[in-house]
This record gives sequence, structure tokens and C-alpha cells, in this order.
Amino acid sequence: MRVGLVCPYSFDVPGGVQFHVRDLAEELLRRGHEVSVLAPAEETTPVPDYVVSAGRTVAVPYNGSVARLNFGPVTAARARRWLAEGDFDVLHLHEPITPSLSMLALWIADGPIVGTFHTAMDRSRALQVASPLVGPLLEKISGRIAVSEEARRTVVEHLGGDAVVVPNGVYTQRFVDAPKAPAWEGTPERPTIAFLGRLDEPRKGLQIFLDAVPTVLAAIPGARFLVAGRGDVAEHRAAVERYGDAVTFLGPVSDAEKESLLASVDLYVAPQTGGESFGIVLVEAMSAGAHVVASDIPAFRAVLGNGDLGTLFPVGDPAALGATLLGVLGDRSASDAVRRAGVAGARRYDWSVVAGQVLAVYEMVTATAPVRVQEDPRSRTMIGRLRAAIDETTAGGRR
Repeated sequence: MRVGLVCPYSFDVPGGVQFHVRDLAEELLRRGHEVSVLAPAEETTPVPDYVVSAGRTVAVPYNGSVARLNFGPVTAARARRWLAEGDFDVLHLHEPITPSLSMLALWIADGPIVGTFHTAMDRSRALQVASPLVGPLLEKISGRIAVSEEARRTVVEHLGGDAVVVPNGVYTQRFVDAPKAPAWEGTPERPTIAFLGRLDEPRKGLQIFLDAVPTVLAAIPGARFLVAGRGDVAEHRAAVERYGDAVTFLGPVSDAEKESLLASVDLYVAPQTGGESFGIVLVEAMSAGAHVVASDIPAFRAVLGNGDLGTLFPVGDPAALGATLLGVLGDRSASDAVRRAGVAGARRYDWSVVAGQVLAVYEMVTATAPVRVQEDPRSRTMIGRLRAAIDETTAGGRR
């Protein structure tokens, strides 16, 4: 099968969606399919051979984060050329209503199209306004996938219709087999507790993690806290200077370093306050054998089996986090049982399982629309019609 994957977010600063697209492409290639990925990327950014760059992006604040998006006539021309050369059996768009590359491809293409929705949010004025405008575009999607029940709820409530839940995938064996790093390994007297995430996004919860440090150190003076991720650490480092070497900022880590970190530490903490649709790093940590302690948001609760595969604490409460960490560290036998359950539970997210579910959707849409992906003859006027609809909606709101 010839598969075209479109990623709306830049490969220059990869995140969860980019990693998902990359890993899905590699799993499909491993199974013998032909795959091409269209994604934003600077010319100097190294990308795999199967990735075609759609050019540079613009940083836009979105859902508590920063999305690097790619839009405009030059990008549209590149997307048309990629679609024409690809001669795809199925086109798989990720975040197809985000105003970036995937939406452009949806305008341009016709035929067997699959859309994966990654985002979860409670309210979105932008989605409410855009919903009637993008309705005709969404009708072109033959098969909808949501990466979690939270993402599915967002689709149902904001866009109408439904989606089948196919979770994010993880190459779990890479984490199972990851070598431990002596510098990051803990002992009963000096347990190691890790955070991994973007440091300058408040919703990732780094401050909650750091505010729990004194509670743990008061009871376990040798505890060590490892902070990995991109972002300016100056402000955070200054706030924890009084703890000496108990808190270590590791900076950005490679895939191999992340695997080793999660395999080495006693606890992995996910203190996010919201805006998460899944929690792929929880699955990675579970696979590596770390005991996961996570904030009790719906997406994390689902991944952790309501607390059977990890430990949950109240959202945004550093005192509760500190007490939870001490409780886990104080009962090693119970913690070991949770670790084993986590390793077993993570297997259902392995790409060997998830890719089969994605391929089942591909087979369904190609069976119901037995044509190849092609250019939609209406596409060259769609942008104009969308602008007119937006102008009309705006004018109506002023009346």
C-alpha cells in the first residue's frame, strides 16, 4: 500500500505528534508498505529519507503550548506536487483542522482520506467558530481516528460526528531493553525521581514538581530530582539553589538518553495540569520499569488504568505530590508490584498492536472508496470560499 502521511507541526522542534508520525511511518515501512511524510522543516533540519519538507513555519500559541505551523500558497503548491507524485492509496492527515499543512492537504486532496485527532480540550472558542466553516472539509475524511477517549470527546463535542480510538504507539521493547545509567540510578537511601517535559510551558507542571522537593527531602535527605527537557532553566535553577545537588537539570535529552533515564530512575513524575489528550511519556516510563506518579487528569487516569498501573495525585497540588512520593518510596514491595503491572499494561500500546489498528482503518476506507488519492478539482477555489464564509460570519456577528 502507498501511504501519504501529513504532519502539521514542524520537525525542527519535534513533539508528540511528530514522534507519532515518524514512528508510524517507520512501522509501516518495516511491514513493507511505501510511505512518504510531508511535514514542515527548515532546509538545515536533518529529517529521515521518507520525509519531504514543506518549508519553514511560524510559531503560534495554541492550547497552552506553542505550535509551529506552515500555511500559505507556497506550501499549498508543495503539497499539490507531493500529492501528484505520491500516487497514494490512502492519505493520512494528522490534526486535519489545525490551520497548517494537514488542512491544506485536506483542501487539495480527494479520495481515501484518514484523519487522526490528537488534541483534547474542554472549551475552544476557535473550534466553535470554525466548526461550521470546516464542516465541508471534514466530510472528505473517510475514516476518523482519535488517539484517546479525551481526544474523541473533543471531536464529538466540537466538530460533530465520531471517531474510532486508536492510541499513540510506543516501541516498548526499546525501553524494556534500555541500559541503566549509574549516574541516574537510585538506591533506597538516594532514590531518583525524574521529570521530563518542556520547562517553559506551565501546563507541564515543572513548578509543581519542584515545589514538592522540600517535602521529600525533609523525610529522605538523599533523594535526587532529575529534570530533563528543553527551555530556559535560569529561573527554575535559582529557585532550587538552596537544595544543592539534590536537583539536577539535564537539559534536552536524546531518544537513547530518555530511554536510559526512564530505565534508571525509581519514579517518573508527570505533574501536568491539563491540555493532554494521551500521555505517551507515561507509556514509555511504564515500559522502562519506572513507577509512574501522575496528576489525576482524565488522559493520564486512562493510561494508568485508574491507578492500577501507576499512582495518581490531585492536579496542581505540590503538597499532595510530595506526600504521594513519600508513600510510594516508603513501600518498595507495593511499588515493585505497580512497576510490573505497568510494564505489562504498556504492551497494548506497542506499535506491533497499534499499527495493525491503523491499517484496519486504511483497509476500511480504501474498500469503501476504491480509488487513489487525487487532487480535488474544487480545491483551487476552496480558500476563497472559506475566506468569504469567514467574512460573512464576522459581518453577521457585528450586526
